[in-house]
Amino acid sequence: MSEQSKDLANRLRAFNEEVISFVRNCTGEDWGRVCPWEEWPVGVVARHIGAGHYQAVALARAIVAGEKLPELGMDEVTRMANEHAREHAGCSREEVMDLLRETGREAADYVAGLSDEELDRTGTLALAGGEISVRRLLENVILLSGGRHFANMKEAVRR
Repeated sequence: MSEQSKDLANRLRAFNEEVISFVRNCTGEDWGRVCPWEEWPVGVVARHIGAGHYQAVALARAIVAGEKLPELGMDEVTRMANEHAREHAGCSREEVMDLLRETGREAADYVAGLSDEELDRTGTLALAGGEISVRRLLENVILLSGGRHFANMKEAVRR
């Protein structure tokens, strides 16, 4: 384990723990509040982080293995996210916490085992506008984009 992978894994774990803590402390009313940007309930947005954003690890694995990344456009990603939101509109807090624990742990454990060379490997991802490193992919998808979703969850509850 490199220091860089250890640092990123710790950041992923901290983010995940913060989301889990927030979910755990949501009231039933909070769980159903609609997030302003996504226009989905808080519970669905939390599930989206666990089921969608942590799946960036699959893309990272592909880059590390030297495989070609799927050519997804933003329209396709938005369509899949909205479909996921509809399918899981009735998700429970326990289900979402279990999902976050599992996928968050898997993501952090995978990252912790990467070398500096693997973190710096790049692949072509249309959504990123071209070449992106494993490190940047994980930071952008989980911490930045997932972080924006988390901020929207907190905003919905504050209302």
